[in-house]
Formats: sequence, structure tokens, C-alpha cells
Amino acid sequence: MKFTCLSRGGGFHFPPCHIVDVCGFRVLLDCPLDLSALTIFSPIPTDFCAMVDEESRDCSDYTSLAQKRLKTEKLLDAKSLICGEPWYKFVNNLLLWNVSFIDIVLISSPMGMLGLPFLTRMKGFSGKIYVTEAAARLGQLMMEDLISMHMEFRQFYGAESGFPHWLKWEELEMLPSALTEIALGKDGMELGGWMPLYSADDVKDCMQKVKGLKYAEEVCYNGTLVIKAFSSGLEIGACNWTIHGPQRNIACVSSSIFVSTHAMNFDYRALQGSDMILYSDFSSLNVMEDVEDNNNDNSAQTDTNFLALSNDTENWEEFAESLLNTDESFKEMEKLAFICSCAVDAVKAGGSVLIPIGRLGIVLQLLEQISLCQESSALKVPIFMISSVAEELLAFTNIVPEWLCKQRQEKLFSGEPLFAHVELVKGKKLHFSPAIHSSQLLTIWQEPCIVFSPHWSLRLGPVVHLLRRWCGDQNSLLVMEEGVNAELALLPFKPVRMKVLQCSFLSGIKLQKIQPLLKTLQPKLVLFPEDLRQRIMSMNTELFSFNYYPENETLRIPSLKGSLELEIATDVASQLHWKRLKQENINITRLEGDLFMYHSKHQLLSGNEQVGSSQIRPLLHWGSLDLKRLLTVLQNMGINGSVEQGMTYTESESASLVHIFEPNKALIEVRATSTVVSAATEALASLIFKAINSILDGI
Repeated sequence: MKFTCLSRGGGFHFPPCHIVDVCGFRVLLDCPLDLSALTIFSPIPTDFCAMVDEESRDCSDYTSLAQKRLKTEKLLDAKSLICGEPWYKFVNNLLLWNVSFIDIVLISSPMGMLGLPFLTRMKGFSGKIYVTEAAARLGQLMMEDLISMHMEFRQFYGAESGFPHWLKWEELEMLPSALTEIALGKDGMELGGWMPLYSADDVKDCMQKVKGLKYAEEVCYNGTLVIKAFSSGLEIGACNWTIHGPQRNIACVSSSIFVSTHAMNFDYRALQGSDMILYSDFSSLNVMEDVEDNNNDNSAQTDTNFLALSNDTENWEEFAESLLNTDESFKEMEKLAFICSCAVDAVKAGGSVLIPIGRLGIVLQLLEQISLCQESSALKVPIFMISSVAEELLAFTNIVPEWLCKQRQEKLFSGEPLFAHVELVKGKKLHFSPAIHSSQLLTIWQEPCIVFSPHWSLRLGPVVHLLRRWCGDQNSLLVMEEGVNAELALLPFKPVRMKVLQCSFLSGIKLQKIQPLLKTLQPKLVLFPEDLRQRIMSMNTELFSFNYYPENETLRIPSLKGSLELEIATDVASQLHWKRLKQENINITRLEGDLFMYHSKHQLLSGNEQVGSSQIRPLLHWGSLDLKRLLTVLQNMGINGSVEQGMTYTESESASLVHIFEPNKALIEVRATSTVVSAATEALASLIFKAINSILDGI
């Protein structure tokens, strides 16, 4: 097996991307887009950009190249951003592979399929794409919304034709270092990943190639790999994958949440029995960095307590149960309650609230919290959701109870709506609009208000227009999600007087829960990101073997099974004739039939010819041929001969020669790996073969 990490990703919106070569099949895990890279573009009109470019050209005529480079180190301002139609950053390392050799694509979340149309439109791609039904629908809506926002940008600011000017190397050299790192990557090798956005036809063609699965639904690829998806708890339809093959069983663990307040919980017990676990949840790294930056003492104390518990075997059962504690859920609810309290304060002060969060689960829960706040207070302000897919997206969440947590499913049986936004719509407190310039929206628009609107990068969609309107209002509030550089994202809107609240939400498995999880799953081998090496080294390594993978480096993983199992059909097994070897104390038999691969198992079924006749000659002999004993057996059969040493006709291998001179001439060449009989008659050759068969083991 071979494994390559193509990209470690960058949080919830940009999941990791890997390629696994198992049983000769290449499996691509996720195909995301790095939409945080959109922050290098400026969401301003093209006429302003043209004016800025003209000023830059006038200055450049009188400035040396060295002076230009010095300018790039100045403080960032709005003029530093790229003025032009946005391009989108694909996984650059994936473009280095021949996509025609990708057999399977497994998508773990709606965010993990945003780059899929780039892959499916590439020449030669013919792989099978598997994704859960819910994630497929949500991912499709997200792609359609992205296209809609991009088209709106082109409608307002115009479209560029031909190769963009900013992709020229001399232009990239002039960018400030902060923007250059985003455009080219830390190693300066990611320029090839930039692409113009796909079209609606590309998305339609892509979705026709997608095979939707339910949780735990089994699909078999080419009779060799058995693939299943199990809930990860991260988002509706998000999953972890298991790949069962004849040589190993693999569990691919992506970002997961043990107890979710909206999606089905992390089904980690379904991953038990896996020989190898590919651990690709990088979220704990981001949390770890935040903790270290904010409070090094607390971080060290947490690690010490964790290590003490992990080495105490008596606590394992209790520690395993702690995986499903609800403390994390309570903390998330407290965050949401705090956001709502800040929103209420802003509205009471006469300001409006803008929420461009891109996580569906968080949006659904915020709507519930806001609904509770309105019920408990006399404050009533309109809530707008402005998006081309907003109404369809929220409607979809009401018809997928099988993808939700048990608490949501119980609401269905009790006759309650699955989410609170249903009541908000009925009470005309929540309004949908496909675009900010919609005549329907302009008719009902009222301020102050609370607006949910994409895009979280603050570069596309209605959020750009609303930020321009409210950025100077000190009473208004902007709620952002961590994962995007807030300073860079707000750069084109400065001076920003509105309040900005940046929040982080649970996005995966916490570091403290990794070892009890693996203790429960009991794999033979775990592949960890190289970034986790220092923290994983403190764990109890007697439980399982470890290996670490860096980015863009292929690892070879040895087979975890010493032998393969073969299932033999009953009719074939009943015809087996066993023979005890003369030189070894074992029984052996000869098989004949058709070998099949079915659901990763080898099966031997009866073929067209029947097996087991005792009259069939042995097809294979082994062992050393005793020439003296052979002459004795031949003499008893009336065949006389003599032994001499010589060279074979190839003159490259020594052999012992047995010359037969009575009753007819024959020659027996005995080599180290084979014996050749040449006889004048077929009857004599048959007698000699019978003599050799009586001495050697054969089947």
C-alpha cells in the first residue's frame, strides 16, 4: 500500500486531501477548494482598480526594481489587493498526478467536494465518486451558490477576458509578502493551483458522476474493495470511510465530533476491527496553537493530566465513556448564546447584525438561539437570509431526519419541527431572498435587522454590499468565523467602525481524546500527520504502532496480514485428494477451479473440468532426486543405465546425466531446479516418469 498526503488543508472549510494506493487501486480522499485564498482579491469596482493600476504604472516608470521590492514590504492597504475577477485555488499537488489513474474518489463532507468539478472535467478522468446522499445535495447547493456569487461579481464589476494580469510573475513579485504567501504557498510552488471557476454545466456533469450512499451502505468496487461511510458528526452527511480489502482493512478518520447538536453523532464504534487507521483530523493542531498562544501554562497542565490518565489502565473504561460526554456541546451552546446576546445588544443600540458564517449547523443553531431571544424579550427585528440557495437549503434540512442526531429525530416523532427556522418562517420573522438587489427584498427591507449571508471570505456575495453599508456604523456587529485572516478580510472596508466578533467552533477531535479513541478502536497501525509527532510521542506506544506522514511525500505501508484466506466451494472441497509428503510431515492436494474476487474475498468455485481423478499425473514434483535410488528402481523395472557428470546443452548449468542403454536409449538430465527426460519411445519415457514419481513428492 502507498499513501500520499496531497494537502493538509486549512480547517473546516478546507479539509485535507490524500491519495491511497490499495490493492492496485488509487483512492482519492476529498477534493476541496481553498476559498480562504480569495482574500487576496479586492471586492471593489473595476473603474477604481483601473485608476489604481494607472497610478502604479506612472510610478513604476521612475522606480528601480529594487525600490519596487522595498515597496512590497509596506503595510497592507486596500490598494495592495489584486483588482480583478477572482480565480480559485485548487489542490496544487493533485494536478501533478495523472487523473486517469484515479479509480475511486471518496468525499467526506460537503466542503470536501467543492473542487470536484475541476477534477471531473479533466481529460481522462473516469473514476467512481462516492459521497453520502445528504453531503452530495448540500455540496451541490454550495457549488451552485458559489457560481451565483461569482456571476454577481461579474455582473456588477465586469469580467476579464484572457489570461489575468496578476498571474504574471512580475506582478506577483510586486505583491506584499503576506499576499505572495497566499498566492504561491509557503514554498512558492502553488501558483499552478489557481483556476477560473467552473460553470453550472460543469457542476451538473459532475453530479451525474456521483454515487450517493446512505450511512453503513456497502458498495464493492471491482470485487476487491468494500467501501462504507459512517457518520463523523461534523456536519449533516459528513462521514468517515472504511475500506476493506483482501490484505488490510482501513479506516479513514476525518474531522469528527463525538456529540453533535444537529448532525448524527460520530459513529466511531463502526471503525473497530480496522487493521490501519488513517488519521487526518488536523483540527486539534489549530486548537493546540490557539491554546499555546493564549495560555501556555494551562496547555501544559492539560497535557500532563492527559498523560497521567492515559497511562492508568484502570481508567480506560471510564476514559472511553468520556468520549461521549456533552461538555463540548455545552461549550458550543454557550458560544452561540454569547453571540446572540451580542447581536441583541447591537440591535438595541440601533445597529444591524451581519453573520456570514459558512457552517450550516452553526447557522441552524443561531437561528434557534435568536428565536429564543425574541420570545424572551420584547425585541422584534426582521431576520433576512440572502442567498441564491437559502430557501432550498433550509427546506432540505427538514426532510433529512435520518441524517440528524437522536434529539432531532425525536422531535419528528413528537410532531415538532426539526429546526426552529420553520416557526420563524411561519411567523414571518425570517425572510428569504436570492439576491440583495431583489425587488421583493427591497419591499420588505427594514433596519435594524439581522442578516445571514455568504460569503465568509468577505469577497463575494451580498456580504460585500452590506459591509460597505454598515462598516462605518459603530453600533452594528459583524460575526466572523475563525479560519480566515480577519485583518486581511476587512482590509478593503477600512476604516471599520462596526464591532467585529470572531468566533471559533468545534471542528474535530480534541487532542485529549485521540488516545482513548484509538484504545477503543484497537488498530494495528495508525498514520498520523507529521505535525502531531511531538504530541503523539507522549502517548502509550505499546497499544499500537505509529507512523507519521508529511505533506506531498509517498509512504509505503507493508501488508498487515501474513497470508490471504481462500474460500473453497463445497463441491470443489469434496473432490480434494490429499497426499502426505515423503520428506515433510504435511498433507497436500491439487486444486482446479475458477478463482473469483468478491467483496474483498478470494473464492474458488468449480470450473468446467472436474477435479480429483486419481489417474491424473502429477504436474509438479519437488525435492532432491537420489540417483542411486533411481537406478535401483529402474533396474527393478528392467531398465539399465549409468550415471555421469556433465554440462547441459546450454553450457551454463552443471547437471548429472543418467544414460539409459537398455531396452532403448534415453537420457535423464538432473539439474538443480528441474529434471528433463528424453526417450526414444513414449512407453520408455512413461516408465522413467513413473520411477521418478515413486521417489519424489508430487501433486
